[in-house]
Amino acid sequence: MLGFVPPLPQQPGRPPSAGHMIVCGDDALARRLAVELRYVYGERVTLLLPPGRDANSPDTPLTQRGRAAALFGRMSAAMNRAGNGGGTTGGGNGTGGSGDTNAGVEAVRIMEAPEPSDDVLEEAGVDRAAALALVYDDDERNIRAALTARRLNPRLRLVIRLYNRKLGQHLEELLDQAAAVAMPGIDPALLDASTTVLSDADTAAPALAATALTGSSKIIQAEGLLLRAAERPPPRPGETVDPGLCTLALLSSTTNDPAGAEGSDSSGDEAPQLLPDERAVADATGRGTVVLEAISRADPARPATRMGGRGAPLAQIFSRRLRWSALGFVLAAVALVIASLLTTEDTALHSAYLTVLDLLGMNDPAEGAPPARQIIQILSGIAGLLLLPLLIAAVLEAFGTLRTASSLRRPPRGLGGHVVLLGLGKIGTRVLVRLRELDIPVVVVEEDPEARGIPLARSLHVPTVIGDVTQEGVLEAAKIYRARALLALTSIDTTNLEAALYARSVKPDLRVALRLYDDEFATAVYRTLRTAHPGALTRSRSVSHLAAPSFAVAMMGRQILGAVPVERKVMLFAALEVAGHPQLEGRTVEQAFRAGAWRVLAIDATPPADRTPDLAAMPPYNPDGDAAPPPSGLVWDLHPGYVLRATDRVVIAATRRGLAELLRRQRSVVPRQ
Repeated sequence: MLGFVPPLPQQPGRPPSAGHMIVCGDDALARRLAVELRYVYGERVTLLLPPGRDANSPDTPLTQRGRAAALFGRMSAAMNRAGNGGGTTGGGNGTGGSGDTNAGVEAVRIMEAPEPSDDVLEEAGVDRAAALALVYDDDERNIRAALTARRLNPRLRLVIRLYNRKLGQHLEELLDQAAAVAMPGIDPALLDASTTVLSDADTAAPALAATALTGSSKIIQAEGLLLRAAERPPPRPGETVDPGLCTLALLSSTTNDPAGAEGSDSSGDEAPQLLPDERAVADATGRGTVVLEAISRADPARPATRMGGRGAPLAQIFSRRLRWSALGFVLAAVALVIASLLTTEDTALHSAYLTVLDLLGMNDPAEGAPPARQIIQILSGIAGLLLLPLLIAAVLEAFGTLRTASSLRRPPRGLGGHVVLLGLGKIGTRVLVRLRELDIPVVVVEEDPEARGIPLARSLHVPTVIGDVTQEGVLEAAKIYRARALLALTSIDTTNLEAALYARSVKPDLRVALRLYDDEFATAVYRTLRTAHPGALTRSRSVSHLAAPSFAVAMMGRQILGAVPVERKVMLFAALEVAGHPQLEGRTVEQAFRAGAWRVLAIDATPPADRTPDLAAMPPYNPDGDAAPPPSGLVWDLHPGYVLRATDRVVIAATRRGLAELLRRQRSVVPRQ
């Protein structure tokens, strides 16, 4: 059982022992990552934070170190409660006892420094560390610290947070080359894991985008294949539900309770059950499920599409009122032509010709003509008077449309069924790209006209409202009363909450997803909104909570294929070599399954020499050519009696703790060289 974690952990006077892990950052992701490594993986962790308060939460009375210590204290208390509860979900295959994997591991060592300089990194023990995570919000600071750390310890495993994808690829190659030069003959597999560049925005964006879509699927890509997991509501009495390929999770028993909350790791028996066995699925009544629905070939990646296409249709150039006016004028002209045909003996072509001349005021007066012809000419002249203002309005609207073609587009008239996205920072920009890849109409609300995602919104022709969402009329301008969902992704919890409450007052059944940091605050908000609006769906998500597992797995030298949020828990998909894992090697697929921990989904049948290091990468082929994409080496329809061999590579679905058990390192002191 864990020992008590003091409010402010004592700083050890001696330097950290070899093989520890260092986390450097200035926001919630750094604290979450330290928690993940310490309390899930059981690693020795040194956390380097800047002094003073969190820049993203200047009103918070606690300093960075105080907030981290409070988070560690809550996690320690939760672990102690779980340990006193005894046992794990896995039954006979469990680890037994309290399931504590952190016995004998000291509390997180917290250091404070404004910059990760050479002296600071040396004091943190970077020359003896196993891995270093650089998760500052500033890309330049992370790059500078990574170059310094690689020089101080070429054998160090680096995990770097970068928003710029292209720069991240180049930096990863550069640091891997530096490691290869410093360690000639290094194993290519170890070199591939020596530097990992991740983006918390890219990791969390798919999950955040999925919360805005009713019945949306959660997609995981592996070797050009798509794994689609879908939420299914509880079956009605007498209804038979397709179980899919396998059941990945049972949703919380409080999901359908208006006063209930989304389940998390601290929800006890009411929490969602990840990777349940067949008996648990059969005994679950009134609970929704997350099932592995299908596996299909992935299409070549395509860019996000523009809203309204690349052309200039009439609906975007001319207003609806002008188009209705033009239609009325055309119908009036047709009626005059028909009247001329019925009252004269002219042909249809000649009658139309005379009517056009009368409308334009170019015809001679119909002196001596029958009275019917004279009346038609007078009516045509009156209708012609209406043509001039119509033409002027059309010219002005077309000029205005062309003038604003390169500026931000306003929400068009009649827009409905769209998603209102609040905030175009790092997270909001990635979510916008994801929604447009899915061809979901979006309206963006952003207070800062110079925000990071404004150029992207302009290039994609996404309707954008510039204004403070807390001010009256801003959400109305975004057509919130006709929207399908609201995604509040600003970095300020109170702003997201205020926007959600106001949007619900306008449209009570609106689907709302909030980005909130504090779990207790998120639970209180969730329960209140569910009680006040039981017919509407509410979700709260934390970006750091979604992204931290990916960074932690990278610290252990692996990369996950994807993460699927199940309420406030996270399920991970990863590729592992069977060799070195006694929980898998020599066991059948059925025996290797551990309920609540991991499940083998597929086996990579590709020979070890021909395997791609990254299963999530797209197979190289020309989608425009006649050649078909190369066949995947992954075998999904596994026989339960297949015996896993040491040379196999498997794709597994795992919980955070289950994957931590599979990846846990042997704690051995490596002598300093």
